[in-house]
Amino acid sequence: PTDIISTVEFNHTGELLATGDKGGRVVIFQQQGQNGPRGGAEYNVYSTFQSHEPEFDYLKSLEIEEKINKIRWLPQSNAAHFLLSTNDKCIKLWKITERDKRPEGYNLKDEDGHYREDPGRITALQVPVFKPADLMVEASPRRVFANAHTYHVNSISVNSDGETYLSTDDLRINLWNLEITDCSFNIVDIKPANMEELTEVITASEFHPEHCNTFVYSSSKGTLRLCDMRAAALCDQHAKMFEETNDPNSRSFFSEIISSISDVKFSHSGRYLMTRDYLSVKIWDLNMENRPLETYQVHEYLRSKLCSLYENDCIFDKFECCWNGTDSVVMTGSYNNFFRTIDRARCLDLTLEASRENCKPHSVLKPRRVCTGGKRQKDEISVDSLDFDRKILHTAWHPLDNIIAVATTNNLYIYQEHVK
Repeated sequence: PTDIISTVEFNHTGELLATGDKGGRVVIFQQQGQNGPRGGAEYNVYSTFQSHEPEFDYLKSLEIEEKINKIRWLPQSNAAHFLLSTNDKCIKLWKITERDKRPEGYNLKDEDGHYREDPGRITALQVPVFKPADLMVEASPRRVFANAHTYHVNSISVNSDGETYLSTDDLRINLWNLEITDCSFNIVDIKPANMEELTEVITASEFHPEHCNTFVYSSSKGTLRLCDMRAAALCDQHAKMFEETNDPNSRSFFSEIISSISDVKFSHSGRYLMTRDYLSVKIWDLNMENRPLETYQVHEYLRSKLCSLYENDCIFDKFECCWNGTDSVVMTGSYNNFFRTIDRARCLDLTLEASRENCKPHSVLKPRRVCTGGKRQKDEISVDSLDFDRKILHTAWHPLDNIIAVATTNNLYIYQEHVK
């Protein structure tokens, strides 16, 4: 289905929330304030537009899907909002503007906007004026950045300088200037001379929130490489590498698959990195490379089911993760429409469920528990009863308030912290 949500992203103020889907459509929701008719922050549809269309690469005889892989907001400029959206090959810059006035009183045009057939009959000049009109939100394409990636684009990241951004595929990372569409700089290239010697791929990348010269990228081997663009034009030599040493005796057929990092995020402070692999979330200190500072298990109860998860391809699902505005709580998704929030300071983690049954106004989410065997207690669900088709891959946290957005299939759920 084309309406399955594939990415979720708040803008820098949290006023706008954008989603992209597999059909190439972008839907933007606008926050209506903290004191809406239901007593909470509400998000209503603000704009909807088609960002990407299906394409066909005749040189490679490949059909390119219109699915939106990532959306990234740029800092707000004057009265307009800008966002980048990408499918597998093509990145677009969109400008979102409001219009609540329209010009009237043209000399050479009629009221419908068509030119008059006989302008010679005009006997007097009039000055066009702006008059109030119904609010209209326009999304207009400003730039198209294409033909720079051989493999599928898996992430984009806007730099803190507001002028450049990264685009990443399996083997390369490119640096773009937002004003230049026909040229990008390849700053990381891990493609071997012989593709049979390929041992890892790039899974995600992100710029440091404050230092415009620093970025990090993750790999399918579970490693993080921190790079400094001041050192060299090609950042194949990393400044730091973060990797946890695993016990060789505990290795199995699935070890490398489940250690692959599906998402990496800098904390807002820039001091920490958060990564998500298949079973866990890890927090890394930039000053400690040999092991993570914190490790949180997301669904450790699935370790005994890795064989069946491999057979149904669920083991290759790419879960995202996010920080709250103060870096004190992290969130990520799981199966059965479960998502986890982890309070780092209090070592308190909650498993919650996003569903139509508990999304009524003022309803309170109750913690859920998964039992692995024995007698099942009240409010617990057996690990054998989990629905692996219902999964939350995409999550986002409001940058200022305790408001979260989680996406499952074609549903977007927005929850707000209940303050007594």
